[in-house]
Amino acid sequence: MKSLPASRGTRAFLLFEVMLGVAIFAIGVIALGQAVNNCMQAEAARADDQRARMALQSQMSEIEAGLKPQLVTKYSAQLDGMFSGITINETRTLANLKNDQNKPLDKLYTITIEATWQRGSQPQSKSVSFYGR
Repeated sequence: MKSLPASRGTRAFLLFEVMLGVAIFAIGVIALGQAVNNCMQAEAARADDQRARMALQSQMSEIEAGLKPQLVTKYSAQLDGMFSGITINETRTLANLKNDQNKPLDKLYTITIEATWQRGSQPQSKSVSFYGR
């Protein structure tokens, strides 16, 4: 038996189907690439935030342990090592708190520590406030 040759219209329709399939596949690959890129950026942002939280925790622990001078009201430092790229700004203000007998609490400060860094061209920051001596 002889097979009949495909008509010109049938071949063009098959070519169109293949081109459409390739275009759909290309759009899917591009979308997947964008999703991977977004995930990588989110992971980098999470890692920066975690480093900043660790830097704040470290500074707070040093203050609570009495390893930092208490006479300074403002302090700023560029950190290095695993916290490189993070700047710490610390401020101490006298807390105007009173006890149960309505007497002022002496030598109690509100301490605010702020960590700032750059992510790309955007400045980022996190801060923590607590009472200390």
